[in-house]
Amino acid sequence: MSTPINSKVILEAQGIVKLLGAAPNEVKVLKGIDMQLHTGELTLLMGPSGSGKTTLLSILGCILSPTEGKLTLSGFKTHEMDKEDLAHLRRKHVGFVFQAYNLVPTLTAVENVMLALDLRDLSGPDAYDYAAEALEAVGLGHRINAMPSKMSGGEKQRVSIARALAGSPSVILADEPTAALDGKNGMAVMELLAKVAQDTRRAVLAVTHDHRTLQYADRIITIDDGRIAGSERPKASGKEIAVPAH
Repeated sequence: MSTPINSKVILEAQGIVKLLGAAPNEVKVLKGIDMQLHTGELTLLMGPSGSGKTTLLSILGCILSPTEGKLTLSGFKTHEMDKEDLAHLRRKHVGFVFQAYNLVPTLTAVENVMLALDLRDLSGPDAYDYAAEALEAVGLGHRINAMPSKMSGGEKQRVSIARALAGSPSVILADEPTAALDGKNGMAVMELLAKVAQDTRRAVLAVTHDHRTLQYADRIITIDDGRIAGSERPKASGKEIAVPAH
C-alpha cells in the first residue's frame, strides 16, 4: 500500500522556482519543484548542503514566497493571498520544529507552548489546558513547569514539538530536528514525530542529514541542485534506501 488509508494531499507544490540575490549575482536556488505531502505520513527531505532544502522548507511553510510556481496548503492557494493572509494561514495551519529549539528561556514549558497558542488567537484557561495536553502528548506532562535551563536537549525538542502541535496545524515542518541531539534523544524525537504523523489529519516533513532517521520515514524525497532527484516509500517497497551524500 503506497499511502495510508484515508490519506489525502494536504500540501502541493507545482513548478516552484526561487531566485535569491540581484543581478548580476542572482542565484536560482530552486529550479521547478513539484511535490506533495500526504496526511498520515512522515516524509524526510534529504540532500547535500546547498541543494535548496532550507529554502524549500521556508516556502512550504509560507515564510518565503516562490519567484514562480504555485503552492496549495490545506486547500488554500497561496499565490492568491497577500502577506497578511499568508501570515494567518501559517499561524493556523503550519507548526515548526527547529534545530535550535527556539524556546523563550524565561518561560516554563507550558508557557512556551501557550505563547504559540496566543499567536493562533487562543489564550486564557483554554490555552493552558491545550498546552498541557500537548506536553502530555509528547511525554512531558510531568515537566510542564520546568524552565528550559533545567531541561535536557531531548526535553527541549519535545517542548518544541508540543509547541508545533498546539492548535492542531495541518502540516508540521521540522528543520534538522535531531542535529543538536545525541543518538538516543535524536531517535526518541524521531519516534515521536513518526507517531505524530500517524494522525490522518496531518502531514509531517523533516529536513535531515541524519541517516539514522531513515527507518522512521514513510517517504523519502531527495533534492539536489534545486531539483527533486528522487522519491521513495521504503516501508511500501521494502527496499534498502541509500543515504544521500552530505
